[in-house]
Amino acid sequence: MEKKIVKSANEAAEQIIEWSESQKIESCFDRAQKLKPCPIGETGACCKICHMGPCRFVGSNAEEDARGVCGATLPTVASRNLLRMAVAGTAAHSDHARDMAFILLAVANGETSDFKITDVKKLYRVAGILEIEFEGRPVNDVARDVAMTLLEDFRRQKGELNYIKRAPKKTQERWKKWGIVPRGIDREIAEAMHRTNMGVDHAPDNLLLSALKVSLSDGWGGSMISTDITDILFGTPRPIKAEASFGIFKEDEVNLVVHGHEPSLAEIIVEVVNEPDMIEYAQSKGAKGINLGGMCCTANEILMRHGIPTAGGFTNQELAIMTGLVDAIAVDVQCIMPALTELSKKFHTKVITTSYKAKIPGAIHVEYDEHRAREIAREIVKIAIDNYPNRKVEGAHISEKYPVIAGFSHEYIEYMQGGRWRASFRPLNDAIMAGRIRGVVGLAGCDNPRVPSQGLHRFLAIELIKNDVLIVSTGCGSAACGTAGYLTPEMALENAGPGLREVCEAIGIPPILHLGSCVDNSRILTIATAMAEEGGLSDEIGGMPAVGIAPEWMSEKAIAIGCYFAASGVPVIFGGESPVRASEEVTGLMTEVWLERFKGAFHFEPDPEKILSLTLNYIDRARETLKLRKYEPGKFGAERVLMDMAARRELEKAAKPHLGIY
Repeated sequence: MEKKIVKSANEAAEQIIEWSESQKIESCFDRAQKLKPCPIGETGACCKICHMGPCRFVGSNAEEDARGVCGATLPTVASRNLLRMAVAGTAAHSDHARDMAFILLAVANGETSDFKITDVKKLYRVAGILEIEFEGRPVNDVARDVAMTLLEDFRRQKGELNYIKRAPKKTQERWKKWGIVPRGIDREIAEAMHRTNMGVDHAPDNLLLSALKVSLSDGWGGSMISTDITDILFGTPRPIKAEASFGIFKEDEVNLVVHGHEPSLAEIIVEVVNEPDMIEYAQSKGAKGINLGGMCCTANEILMRHGIPTAGGFTNQELAIMTGLVDAIAVDVQCIMPALTELSKKFHTKVITTSYKAKIPGAIHVEYDEHRAREIAREIVKIAIDNYPNRKVEGAHISEKYPVIAGFSHEYIEYMQGGRWRASFRPLNDAIMAGRIRGVVGLAGCDNPRVPSQGLHRFLAIELIKNDVLIVSTGCGSAACGTAGYLTPEMALENAGPGLREVCEAIGIPPILHLGSCVDNSRILTIATAMAEEGGLSDEIGGMPAVGIAPEWMSEKAIAIGCYFAASGVPVIFGGESPVRASEEVTGLMTEVWLERFKGAFHFEPDPEKILSLTLNYIDRARETLKLRKYEPGKFGAERVLMDMAARRELEKAAKPHLGIY
């Protein structure tokens, strides 16, 4: 009997996949089975940057000293390919950030009435970092100066990014020593592309340093800028309850899905679907109301600010349409499968593109303009409503859904450890020093149809918290945990190790903290910096018992993220085969040499058990180097008492009013 191939670890997703196979409807999972990776390009052994090639380093030409037509060696080709991936990922995140900066500027200049500054305290905090005076000034004047200063980070030709100063001093010193402090985001992207042009940079080490430099302009530039501006405009997240999985779709309501990465249009759609005249219009078409759901990182943005439910991450987008319940799906940029439009023909779903940068043949195009945001949002919602009567009966309907607690921003994590007046990262540091928490892992990245999708996320999430490792998650990693029911405090009671469980119970948090979308990996950087500055652990990000993992990565954005974490001092482990494994020299540079220079490394490991082992080994080695108490499950050293929420509230009542911000 032929063994059944499990394509997704998500039970609801697997149910829809089985239904689609019975209907002979193709999905990314089927294409992943049919279309195998190119065995040459997969290892980084193919160069196609000029028309003398492509040059393939295979067979007798697969040695380190083998050369292409121009004379480029295999290590040059592998490192150059990785650099181009990092450049593309940086460009994606940073272009997103630029759009957010222009929206902030439009709000400050009174050019749009559809958006406003929601979190003035966050605006003032950012202004303080940028050394912009804010006391006694009109809010919009401060916002204008912040927007213009951050926009300067894109076009700067000399100097360094504004947010570099946010990193620990010792981390900055490492960057300066190796010449990887970014100047302007656009300059680093352009220069890196120049380096990879035929006949320019052929030194693997130099090319990889460029990958770190351009990626730092993402992590400490584009992504951090986007996170801060999004918080300023739409509110800094606080824990909020929502739901996840395909069961969020309702049979008697209009189901509209927002999918992609840019949050501004989605924010307005959240408001529009609740307008009385829109609800009345939906009822006139036979629906009871309008149900808004999210997909991918746009889902994370509106989930953590408004509790809008999510249907999941990257690999769930086709499956959502296969439920037969999605009346329209509005997409913007990044991680959108062009297969959606062809698939939608088999159902009734309308696919709506909204960005001039990202059009898909067969989709309805409603171009977004932040100056007419509400008008455009209403047009999109009406398309979904008008399509509701066309809904067909076929589809794989799913009823199950899971509760999710999301919205753990840097500011809230700090607050939850001491309340409004005593907010700090000291309790977390103390718990790590005492061995209650073994270490911290950032579990992030995409989900991928070439493995049992979301399965690696789930396996690592459970095993890590069993080993008293606190997890912070972003992007589709968060979606994978959410659709598995892993993002609740009850999860700690059922699965976490004794030390982590005690910490979670005292503070009232899940053992896996949902930090937001993929640009919100920048929150992990600022949290790590705060932990370093708090004292008791490392005096830089490098050396702390922390690891970054992207077990199912697929996007070039993930490579940029991995590079900026490695450069910041965090060992990084990606699942799957290495895109540079054709070259031992390049592999050694990214692991051993980067670890020596920056205290961060970049590994690729297809075996999830080995990922777990390597992670725990890095954490335990860091604890030993820092001379922390040896981790022993259930045995803890002396530490400050962890207060529960009731105790913290009592402290707040007794405290004098605090005049500062955050």
